[in-house]
Amino acid sequence: MKLTPLAPPPYKIKAVEPIYCPSREERLRSIAAAGYNTFLLPSNEVYLDLLTDSGTGAMSDYQWAGLMEGDEAYAGSVNFAHLEEAVHDIMGYRCVVPTHQGRGAEHILSKLLIKPGHYIPGNMYFTTTRLHQELAGGMFVDVIIDEAYQAQNEHPFKGNVDLEKLAYLVQSVGKEKIPYVNLQACVNMAGGQPFSMENLCTLREFCSRHEIKIILDATRVVENAHFIKTREKGYQNRSILSLMREICSLTDGCTMSAKKDALVNIGGFLALRDAELYEEAKALVVIYEGLHTYGGLAGRDLEAMARGLYEATTDDAIVAHRVQQVHYLGERLSQFDVPLVRPFGGHAIFIDAKRFLAHLAQDQFPAEALAAEIYTESGVRTMERGIVSAGRDPKTGDHYYPALELVRLTLPRRVYTQEHLDYTAEHIEHLFKRRDLIKGLRMIYEPKYLRFFQARFEPLT
Repeated sequence: MKLTPLAPPPYKIKAVEPIYCPSREERLRSIAAAGYNTFLLPSNEVYLDLLTDSGTGAMSDYQWAGLMEGDEAYAGSVNFAHLEEAVHDIMGYRCVVPTHQGRGAEHILSKLLIKPGHYIPGNMYFTTTRLHQELAGGMFVDVIIDEAYQAQNEHPFKGNVDLEKLAYLVQSVGKEKIPYVNLQACVNMAGGQPFSMENLCTLREFCSRHEIKIILDATRVVENAHFIKTREKGYQNRSILSLMREICSLTDGCTMSAKKDALVNIGGFLALRDAELYEEAKALVVIYEGLHTYGGLAGRDLEAMARGLYEATTDDAIVAHRVQQVHYLGERLSQFDVPLVRPFGGHAIFIDAKRFLAHLAQDQFPAEALAAEIYTESGVRTMERGIVSAGRDPKTGDHYYPALELVRLTLPRRVYTQEHLDYTAEHIEHLFKRRDLIKGLRMIYEPKYLRFFQARFEPLT
């Protein structure tokens, strides 16, 4: 496979942070102490941190300058007005409730719209989203297209909603039991796979006909807009900003973890079109997050978020270079025949752990074991996205057994260089050559909720 050269980044480095690579002996001790869960590793014992892109990116000088203009008034911060203006200008939503991060918005939305017995269809689950839906008494129903579960399938828009699955659900339970369709941009658990504009337009027509809301998970909507621009016929000459506006215009509101595409270290928001729902959301945010004009954030964080939204959506080169970095890492790993989810997504490369560790059963937690081995081999921290993340069926208590058992290598925005990507790929190649020696794990501690964050394991003998 011919390697596509990585273009120079559309930024220059103005500050650096020293990083230390622990010795192999230190890494062996660290991963054992962490219960073979990469989430439990101290960050100062990690060389390259590809655990997540949530709040781990580098802010620009424009954003850092905004921190100095933080209005830390308890009520009516001018920085909230700037955020409100940015969301309206870029996304078209008039009603904005800030939250400490994306799951705060998911919580408010679930309390607002979901009642016991409701069904919430979505294009594949996300961990925190589904948990909030379940805690509110609802049940998530997956309506993503089947191609999303086929790691080698090259469908360019694996995040598309299957309208036949959605229609069957509406016919089975009735539209009154469906408060909204949860549409995730660049579906994380599928490998960062986008939906197409054509699919969204069809979904909008269906939902309007059945009087069902569409709530966008806008966490990676900038990346989704980029893929529409580069993969969907008729959109090549459109700007990211214009595509963002069109996507959002076809929805009734959104939740957003601004720690991703809005380029900040903390923050999120819930945006709505319905003024009555907005009044209810403001009442709830006061209970769970903070006053409706700060939502658990400092004024300086609100300002950085507003500036990050403009930066990410008005300079197409920012998202284009980020996606190119991801694809460069994917191509490097492909040179070594490492099994990956295809096509490559926008925020991460996903290793197919079922094929990488074909000798391990899924209840031996192959993705968790592989993430631990990658750290031991290289000091690179990745994360599991498979059976551990999927959790348990609340009715039967058994594991969910997802079709995809993945290890995610997530690239923080504007942080690592090509040399870091080459280092990562070369060490995973070494690991792939001795993959048959990797042992599975057994879980020795399991928390009640979102177990992938805190569970502990030990190697099988």
